Amino acid sequence: MSRKQHDSVPVAPASANGLLAEAAHLQEIEGNPLTAEEIATFEMFEREGWSPERRRAHILRRVGDRGCVAAAE
Repeated sequence: MSRKQHDSVPVAPASANGLLAEAAHLQEIEGNPLTAEEIATFEMFEREGWSPERRRAHILRRVGDRGCVAAAE
């Protein structure tokens, strides 16, 4: 099974809260750094005050959409 390689995107402490910066750092240590799009999504969640339930539903919908596209190919 191949794994898509992500380019490492640095997270500036001024642009993200401490938890996002820590999470991004841990993802990078695990070899799965967040993409610029993923960072922007999490920053939007914070900026717009999304509830945890709404965030989870959004992420699961995005993952499901990617699965449908991959299946179509």
